[in-house]
Amino acid sequence: MRSRIAAAASRVRHGAALYAAALWVLGCGLSLAQVTAPEPLASVIRMIDAGQFKAANAAIDGALMQTNDPAQKTALQFQRERMRRILMDFDQGADQVKAQIRKQIPDLTDEEFARWSARGYIEHREIDGRTLYFNRAASNLFRLSADARGRRVNPQPFDDSPLQTASAYHAKVIHAALETHRTSVLPQRVRVTQSLTVKPDAVAAGETVKAWIPYPRAIPGQQEDIRFVSSEPAAHDIAPESAPQRTVFLQQPAVAGKPTKFSITYEVTISAHYQPVDPDKVVPAKITPELEPYVAERPPHIVFTEQLRLFSKQIVGDEKNPWRIAQKLYAAVDAIPWAGAREYSTITNISDYALHAGHADCGQQTLLLMTLLRLNGIPTRWQSGMIFSPGKYWDLHDWGWMYIAPYGWMPVDVTFGRLDNADPQVAGFYLGGLDGYRIAFNDDYGRELTPAKTQFRSDTVDNQRGEAEWRGGNLYYDQWNYDFTWQILQPATQQ
Repeated sequence: MRSRIAAAASRVRHGAALYAAALWVLGCGLSLAQVTAPEPLASVIRMIDAGQFKAANAAIDGALMQTNDPAQKTALQFQRERMRRILMDFDQGADQVKAQIRKQIPDLTDEEFARWSARGYIEHREIDGRTLYFNRAASNLFRLSADARGRRVNPQPFDDSPLQTASAYHAKVIHAALETHRTSVLPQRVRVTQSLTVKPDAVAAGETVKAWIPYPRAIPGQQEDIRFVSSEPAAHDIAPESAPQRTVFLQQPAVAGKPTKFSITYEVTISAHYQPVDPDKVVPAKITPELEPYVAERPPHIVFTEQLRLFSKQIVGDEKNPWRIAQKLYAAVDAIPWAGAREYSTITNISDYALHAGHADCGQQTLLLMTLLRLNGIPTRWQSGMIFSPGKYWDLHDWGWMYIAPYGWMPVDVTFGRLDNADPQVAGFYLGGLDGYRIAFNDDYGRELTPAKTQFRSDTVDNQRGEAEWRGGNLYYDQWNYDFTWQILQPATQQ
């Protein structure tokens, strides 16, 4: 079994360049099988990653003239779209970023700005000889630099989930799990409304606008008893429960001067999860055919690079116990500070980016941890959706699941990370535990929607905000807004 996995991994490494190119084909709703050669697409990708946009555009022109392959043409055309998206993310000059920082640090000096920028605290890229700054660089600075935080005139708390702070709720989940000898506890009934609203005149009047709004599937012990209530418009198409990125598909004509609104309402019962672990009982998982995909590389975002292998060795050392390996890797990735992220569709290898950028958001941290765990023979899989909490807080969120024998699959939320609490069970809650204030829409990343999009995906990796298009092209995030509201119908009760 191990030899077959090693052989498969070797084949994947030899084809890494091909699959890196194939990432951008996925954005068009095409399959990896439709990509037959890594060049010249791979060269274009390398140029863009190096900030050589003019050269990349010229290479795209030349390549389009030399190919009649529709898949290759679409993939090359996506590279132009990727450059457009990068320039939307990196649209700030130094003076603009300094002006934003000076709202918190009025006496900011050029020396401070240069120092923080050189250390990666103020994210920027060199594109065709210009230094362009990420549009969230100023706000991210205060998350990344303690020095900058200390210089703020009017410090404000960050807008983080209340559940990232240890509370009586975490202890209640643990107590319920231990008392009932169940891993799924405290179910609560929730009614949710999600909307996607295309801005007025983003699409010509009379043209059909299509939308895909994320929708959960039943997962035993996690989210169950899903009941679809209504939609706007009323006609809708719900993807099958087998869809790894499940959605409700809606369509209606655009009206001149008016927004085009789509919404869905449903109810779902959500349970919290907690799995106590005795490290002495943990053994290496037997990698069955069902588990093989979850320990394998999956380019472009899960690749066992040499730098990642070195990082893993430095963290894991000679440890052999899978649970203790997971604890070490979890702590290492948890130490990477969270910061607002650029769009995933613009990043060639997300786990590699998270390893080197000096910061990462939830999906980037999760993909990095998944890659490290798989490298160490621990099966992992992706999950993402929406989180909320008592009050008005809600946000997009990504997390994962790992397989620890003999316990089986258990959740892992490295972004919420280790909680500040004297009780080790509460402190380590999110390594094996999950709160009951999240809805999973996606059980995998980078998968096709149902029905498939005909235009580019706005997000080639995740799907939490939704997707929209018309026959004239994809509708990107600057052309529509999304919303999420909820109501607790039945508060959590111990089973």
